[in-house]
Amino acid sequence: MGLSMIEFHLDGRSGVSPYQQIVQQVRNALRLGLLREGDQLPTVKDVVAALAINPNTVLKAYRELEHEGLVQARPGRGTFVTRTLTDNTLAAHGPLRQDLRRWLAKARKAGLDDESIEALFLTTFRSASQEEHIA
Repeated sequence: MGLSMIEFHLDGRSGVSPYQQIVQQVRNALRLGLLREGDQLPTVKDVVAALAINPNTVLKAYRELEHEGLVQARPGRGTFVTRTLTDNTLAAHGPLRQDLRRWLAKARKAGLDDESIEALFLTTFRSASQEEHIA
């Protein structure tokens, strides 16, 4: 049982509400095995201090995660992970991450800044997943 290795960060330009961003970041951490069962999420006070957001926003995110059965609030102790979302494809992450790193290096060499790289990735990702849904 450790303290979680998750730090939230908010992107004001993403168009996604802050509470939704927190929910997504916890889900991603659970999916990638960065958070495991028994890990503690940062306290509401810590998140508020780190991100300068309304405590209700954090509470709303944690409540939604609790509703999904992913975390459990223990009064006076904090919020703990009760279930992970990792699957057996975790073994594939290593090689994929390296491919992605190489791709990022190529994109930077081509003169793209972070925002352009993100835009390129997201637009490609969205159009590819739309095609998959149509097919």
